[in-house]
Amino acid sequence: MKTYFGGKFDVVVIGAGHAGCEAALASARLGMKTLVATMSLESIAMMPCNPNVGGTAKGHLVREIDALGGEMGKNIDKTFIQSRMLNTSKGPAVHSLRAQADKHSYTREMKKVLESEDNIYLKQVEVISIEVEEGEVKGIITKNGAYYETKAVILATGTYLKGRIIIGETSYYGGPNGLVPAMDLSQSILNLGIKLRRFKTGTPARVKRSSVDFSKMIEQCGDERIIPFSFTNSNLEKEQISCYLTYTNEKTHNIIKENIDRSPMYNGSIEGIGPRYCPSIEDKIMRFPDKLQHQIFVEPEGEDTEELYIGGMSSSMPEDVQIAMYRTIPGLENCEFMRSAYAIEYDSVDPTELKLSLEFKKVNGLFGAGQFNGTSGYEEAASQGLIAGINASRKIKNQEPFILRRSDAYIGVLIDDLVTKGTNEPYRMMTSRAEYRLLLRQDNADLRLTELGREIGLVDDHRYNIFVERKAKLEAELERIKNLQITNKKEVNEFLEQLDSVALKKPISLYELIKRPELNYRVVEPLDAEREVLPIDIIDQIDIIAKYEGYIQKQLEQVEQFKKIENRLIDKDLDYSDVYGLRTEAIQKLNKFKPMNIGQASRISGVSPADISVLMIYLEQKKKQNKQK
Repeated sequence: MKTYFGGKFDVVVIGAGHAGCEAALASARLGMKTLVATMSLESIAMMPCNPNVGGTAKGHLVREIDALGGEMGKNIDKTFIQSRMLNTSKGPAVHSLRAQADKHSYTREMKKVLESEDNIYLKQVEVISIEVEEGEVKGIITKNGAYYETKAVILATGTYLKGRIIIGETSYYGGPNGLVPAMDLSQSILNLGIKLRRFKTGTPARVKRSSVDFSKMIEQCGDERIIPFSFTNSNLEKEQISCYLTYTNEKTHNIIKENIDRSPMYNGSIEGIGPRYCPSIEDKIMRFPDKLQHQIFVEPEGEDTEELYIGGMSSSMPEDVQIAMYRTIPGLENCEFMRSAYAIEYDSVDPTELKLSLEFKKVNGLFGAGQFNGTSGYEEAASQGLIAGINASRKIKNQEPFILRRSDAYIGVLIDDLVTKGTNEPYRMMTSRAEYRLLLRQDNADLRLTELGREIGLVDDHRYNIFVERKAKLEAELERIKNLQITNKKEVNEFLEQLDSVALKKPISLYELIKRPELNYRVVEPLDAEREVLPIDIIDQIDIIAKYEGYIQKQLEQVEQFKKIENRLIDKDLDYSDVYGLRTEAIQKLNKFKPMNIGQASRISGVSPADISVLMIYLEQKKKQNKQK
């Protein structure tokens, strides 16, 4: 193919979904001239599945992206139509913010942000080849024949690589939402010695609002108090749009069972592996035959569209079966389809081919991010995009990669799981994956990560000043209430008894008092005449810190132990076959993964505690030998 020279860039980001946007913005804001190559400028930050951001564990990721200087939290705060805090009946470690987005506004606003960034160059082109010389990225070639020279490439291709749409007996190559797939880039990646595999995801139908009877459904309103995703926003006020809840029933289930032979999931038409935690409706019915009903969420896709997203009804059934089963659901009896449900297969990479920096082990300057790395979800994608963008720029500047540990952030857990353990299905973030989740709460993401974002160069003065002020207020108030003594005088005890709390026998600090389960910072206000008005988020933080102090301290001690093994670094060039006493499987796995430290080595499947003991003895002996030289 004859090519022409299109220009020179520091970083090329292939794809402009949620991973690509964060990667490009991080790279550009760190001073890199960044080309964003997308199949369609209309698909920037597109939401081809549920138009929402956050949710269980995912809300933690968005808060962490924001604390590090990313964009997703700020963008959803601009464009949400409903906001809810999930899991409020449980402990603060699993509280998760979730916002329904106006999907068109979300795309439009993110596109505007990218376009206004001086170092970003947006181009609607298809990349067909990554040019590599002697194991190092040199450039890319587009279908239009342009060659762009670059020092780093970030693959954020989402579900576009050889995307195949499947609806019953019908299948064809296509990208999400009817867009064009990328058919040629996969071969270029394979030519680099990188293995690809097929994953699958899917989406439910969209139905017309005017064809739905909401009176047969349960209305779900947004929270009265709107909590922002971005720490740069203090208060948000907006008239919210309701979502609705309904259920499948025996008729729904019977239609699916009667037509299961027409399901690509069950007749072998689908090769790709789908997400276990987001199954299709036919999969749910067949896997859980004793369950009489399943929840269905009816959610608007925006303020200026009739389209409703029917959550919980993802399917690859033929269109006629889809229509029949949807119309058995209360409120959807006369629903009119605007878009059919479909499954999509696509090429993705085994993430164990990546380093913790998200750079490929085999190719210098080549990074992966998002669904290409085997994850599902906008939030998981954006998290990886941010880290890939940071590390691509740091690589060019000859700086050490930025790596978050499992004890630092959910983002650290996500990337460590992918790179160290791999995944056999689209990976979804869950609170149960984080060992230190009481420390990694969404409410304290800024306290954990904003200083790091500042050191990297992504947290600007405005954002940093907000953080410093918030932190100072929190620390000052904690110090004040620890020193404020509440006496055991009669009127105090009468007040406590009114709150069903035990009377004081001796004076204690206000801090100790609000540790009681039945009390909190707000209700004891009459005992605190010196109190100043504080933001609600700081008040919430005070209650959490006080009530969970003992548990938090235990986790901090566990983290210190964890850091000891994480700080035991391993030479990346170590040949594990030289380590006497390691089992053959451990040698093979360790040589394949090349862990950075003992902690990462201990999490590799097939490496036993006995192998780790052998390895630690070997490293200690090597250390002594080096000292004697």
